[in-house]
Amino acid sequence: MKKNKLYSGFATAVLASTVALAGCSFGSDSSGDSGSSDSASGDQTTVDIFQFKVEFKDQFEELVSMYEEENPDVNINVKTVGGGNDYGASLKTSFSSGEEPDIFNVGGPTDVDEYEQYLADLSDTEAAGAALEGTLTGVSRDDQVLGLPFNQEGYGMLYNKEVFEEAGINAEEITTFDAFEEALETLDSQKDELGIEAPIAFAAKEKWVLGNHLSNAYLADEFNHSVTEAYEADTVEFQMGDQMKRFTDLQKEYSVQPVLSLDYSQQVEENFSLGKVAMIQQGNWVYNTVESMDEEFAQNNVGILPIPVEGYEGSIPVGVPNYWVVNKESEDEVVQASKDFLDWMYTSEEGKKFVTEEFKFIPAYEGYEDLEIADPISQQIYEYASEGNTLGWVFLGAPTGWTEDAMGVAMQEYIAGDITWEEVEQRATEAWENARQ
Repeated sequence: MKKNKLYSGFATAVLASTVALAGCSFGSDSSGDSGSSDSASGDQTTVDIFQFKVEFKDQFEELVSMYEEENPDVNINVKTVGGGNDYGASLKTSFSSGEEPDIFNVGGPTDVDEYEQYLADLSDTEAAGAALEGTLTGVSRDDQVLGLPFNQEGYGMLYNKEVFEEAGINAEEITTFDAFEEALETLDSQKDELGIEAPIAFAAKEKWVLGNHLSNAYLADEFNHSVTEAYEADTVEFQMGDQMKRFTDLQKEYSVQPVLSLDYSQQVEENFSLGKVAMIQQGNWVYNTVESMDEEFAQNNVGILPIPVEGYEGSIPVGVPNYWVVNKESEDEVVQASKDFLDWMYTSEEGKKFVTEEFKFIPAYEGYEDLEIADPISQQIYEYASEGNTLGWVFLGAPTGWTEDAMGVAMQEYIAGDITWEEVEQRATEAWENARQ
């Protein structure tokens, strides 16, 4: 597949890399009453979408309305699951209750294994043909493409540029762990003058913040930045476990308290967007939320720092966060309508413009060369990736549920003081190995 010239810098970073940002809290349907998940009624074909990305819920529903106006024979219902609970569990409930969605989301190869019996082959879609090199690896089986990438994302430590400047901190000099720790000490010593409550808001209530993102930074090297290698691995060795522990300890020490009660919305909205803290561990997906809280701050005062990883100073994780899939057990006209909608979203001129300007996505597809990356956080991530300063996303190559139910839970127990870090690694390793037997 030919690489997109503009985004070719991402190809290495996204090779087979995926992640699920799981969470759950049902949103409203975007268009009237909910339809049957695999049926066409009257002159309209109804498509039910079950998606996880709460950050673009409103914008996505607006896009759906645009599509319905252009295609009056199609009715699309959207349920958005995100925020603070478990998207995966909610999706399983939908299937077990007989309310199977027509379009839903999966992460990497472990999710594909779990739902493969339901996944339609999307090889014939325009979007699959336009997907950037490497972005389909984690959702391909034999000659079939079973998912279409959402976008590309990156994460690290988002920081308040104005606070850093007032504290006399040069963000460009923070590449090592020691420099990062020194910056936290400086922020903490000046927090009254700076008007912040603490240097960091560490959302340790969210298992995905711990078991997905934080751990990935220190596991990527172990699996050569490949979700496929992680998926095929019989064990996890925590070769950078000491660094992972140190970074966890540091965030806990310099965070607003209590960290185990701090959820995603509190972290992003109440603390970071309102200037109560100088940094949070998150990625460019928070932009729409921050912008809704303080547009000027979002546009001009948010920067991103790498999570300090020895040997990868100045690099951030970049990858595909999730994939759209189509339920092949839906009626044929619903399957086709689902494919048509996904194609329109990513390959039509109206869709591409909306994806970049309103979703503020970094596209995972060719054909966006003339469109600008909309928000400054995504632009910074693009610059890291185009310069090759990236880590892979490997944690959805872990056994099903491992990142949250094993790694995330164990890290929470460690943060609570209930177990040692050695026990964290032991429990997580045993869970991985047992699942792979």
